[in-house]
Amino acid sequence: MLEGIHYQNAYMCDDIEAGIDLFRGRGLEREPVIIPVDQTVLTPDGPRRQKGRICFIWIGALQYELIENEIDEVGIYANCLSNGGPLRFHHVCFRVPDWTDFRARVDAQEFPVAMERDLAGEPEDGLKFLYLDARKVFGHYIEYTWMPEPVWQHIRAM
Repeated sequence: MLEGIHYQNAYMCDDIEAGIDLFRGRGLEREPVIIPVDQTVLTPDGPRRQKGRICFIWIGALQYELIENEIDEVGIYANCLSNGGPLRFHHVCFRVPDWTDFRARVDAQEFPVAMERDLAGEPEDGLKFLYLDARKVFGHYIEYTWMPEPVWQHIRAM
């Protein structure tokens, strides 16, 4: 399953500030903001906690997400082994235009859902995402997101 608009490459880092430093002088458009994240996601084994810090770096039309893991009950970030460098590639992300249509096809495709967050019942400006475990074919996870246009514009402005 590959669809939507590819807009993000994501990397794990042990030190997010050091990761940001690597982008300085390499096209960094504006100083990124580090965002603390503490959330519960759904997994095939039930709800699990994810806690860490992230930041988004835009260079042209591509967003680089840096992720510093603190608590990973899913194991999706902790299984990204060190490559000896400060950044480790983790996943690509696609934005899909219709979450209901997309989500209806997920269970019929070959990659298992690793984790998901659908803010059903939340305000309409909620972000929905899921990770497919595509490591056996592509060597990495694939994230899919849906968000209303105002949320996309806010993320694009970060």
